[in-house]
Amino acid sequence: MCGISGEARFDGRSPDAAAVTRMTEAMRSRGPDDEGLFTDGWVTLGHRRLTIIDLSDAGGQPMVRDDLGLALVFNGCIYNYPQLREELRRAGYAFGSTSDTEVILVAYAHWGERFVDHLVGMFAIGLVDRARRRLILARDRLGIKPLYLAETPGRLRFASTLPALLRAGDVDTDIDPVALHHYLSWHSIVPAPRTVLRGVRKLPPATLRVIEADGRSREEVYWRPDYVREPADAGMDAADWRAAIGDALRAAVRRRLVADVPVGVLLSGGLDSSLIVALLAEAGQQHLRTFSIGFDSRDGESGDEFHYSDLVARAYDTDHHRIRLADDDLVPAVRQAVLAMTEPMGSHDVVAFHLLSEQVARHVKVAQSGQGADEVFAGYGYHQPLVDAPRHGAAETFAAAFFDRDHDELRRVVGPSYALERDASRDLLTGHLAAPGAQTALDAVLRLDTHLMLPDDPVKRVDSMSMAWGLEVRTPFLDQDLVTLAAHCPPEHKVAQGGKGVLKEVAREVLPAEVIDRPKGYFPVPALRNVDGPVRELVAEALQAPAARERGLFRPEYVARLLAEPDQAEAAAGSNKLWQLGLLELWLQTHDIS
Repeated sequence: MCGISGEARFDGRSPDAAAVTRMTEAMRSRGPDDEGLFTDGWVTLGHRRLTIIDLSDAGGQPMVRDDLGLALVFNGCIYNYPQLREELRRAGYAFGSTSDTEVILVAYAHWGERFVDHLVGMFAIGLVDRARRRLILARDRLGIKPLYLAETPGRLRFASTLPALLRAGDVDTDIDPVALHHYLSWHSIVPAPRTVLRGVRKLPPATLRVIEADGRSREEVYWRPDYVREPADAGMDAADWRAAIGDALRAAVRRRLVADVPVGVLLSGGLDSSLIVALLAEAGQQHLRTFSIGFDSRDGESGDEFHYSDLVARAYDTDHHRIRLADDDLVPAVRQAVLAMTEPMGSHDVVAFHLLSEQVARHVKVAQSGQGADEVFAGYGYHQPLVDAPRHGAAETFAAAFFDRDHDELRRVVGPSYALERDASRDLLTGHLAAPGAQTALDAVLRLDTHLMLPDDPVKRVDSMSMAWGLEVRTPFLDQDLVTLAAHCPPEHKVAQGGKGVLKEVAREVLPAEVIDRPKGYFPVPALRNVDGPVRELVAEALQAPAARERGLFRPEYVARLLAEPDQAEAAAGSNKLWQLGLLELWLQTHDIS
């Protein structure tokens, strides 16, 4: 788990090593243990290291194999690297380290561009094929590890974070109106390849990009599971699906134990993280370190779920850490979290994850977490009506449940310079849902959730906040084999029991019923959800700052209406919209984007 960066030149000039060094230094928190730089004429690679596998210097990066003519920087973890290493050794290759990094290099030497098909894990890769004068960029199947790109004539830069690219300089920081449309429509989500800035893009998940030394490039999506029923599964009943999903999840949890340091669990007390703890205990893990966080209650709303996390911790005798924080901790934490964001993230729990990661990183370098279960196994309320919706009605049903604002309202929100004539968010949604490879309306929406929305909401949130403290978080529910199996699972098994039905049946084998049948919870941070007190003052200050007025993202009358005290009926919706706008401006100002 690390921070990677690089620059490739296509105009005959040498890469700017100083710029790569600045990008690398900007990601020190992602890799506090070591750093490195490599130059090969037209490409320079930079790296910050967090030591998880092969703690020796032999596992350092950039990793160069002169005998293979290859150099590599890599962020992430390859869970099947011991098996790949043995396979490649039998094929005649030698290794100078015990790292997963070297396995990637040798895998490329053996399989060429098809090396990604063999990697099981989370990764962002920058690999230089020195003989062919090619730069290979690759991102894992579910987009767990980020990779940002800034391209100008004659040059390409890449980095694990957007702020790192800003540190290098010469980035077009104008706001992308289409990205802004997505941000304000979809709970602050801007799907790949866009970011909120015109000059920065993201390599999409499951994508391999090959860049030649003359600047020509090509992209390939190397993995895309179909959300259809497989003929081979026709005879499977609910019990068979429960057994298959349970086996795949057990394998996913075991895979994510590979490390040369201890592995903990972020235990919220919900079904997903509790199930991970139970399966780890079932696999023989003893005295597992678990971590939960809570905040002050407000107006009858609880600020923690300690009752449930304590229940699980006691049941499996974990070394449990309860972390309770007061509202006074939130305002400075908001500022720190915004600084750590690779992109603006409007979810309230992003700050909670930042605070939790700070505490967890004092005890472990690696933790497992339950992100992704709701998207993969239909855990959200809007999934329920989609069971009976016609295939062509998926977009209408999803939009009614998920959109923060429709296109007409957006035109009353954004300033004239950023208003779009076309409904860019609805167009993208409709096109994605109508694409072949999804059998039912719910199949199409789960595909959208998992492969378009998920990488740029909970996955990005957890990666950004955990890596701000040098903490590697692994997500078993986003295991490629589990996701593929779930894609083939009939939708009725997933939406059963109010959502995640097949997962709840797996859980009944190992978890107390009180944890399984409880009401669905979220990371509770009442002070942020209500946007009141000092948090409201912070948001108001950002929206009324001279930089905000000059930028003109939002119409002044709309901002003034949100800042006015809403009536009780509009309070929740108004607070969410206020936080979303204020967070974006706060992020832009924090990163000195004019």
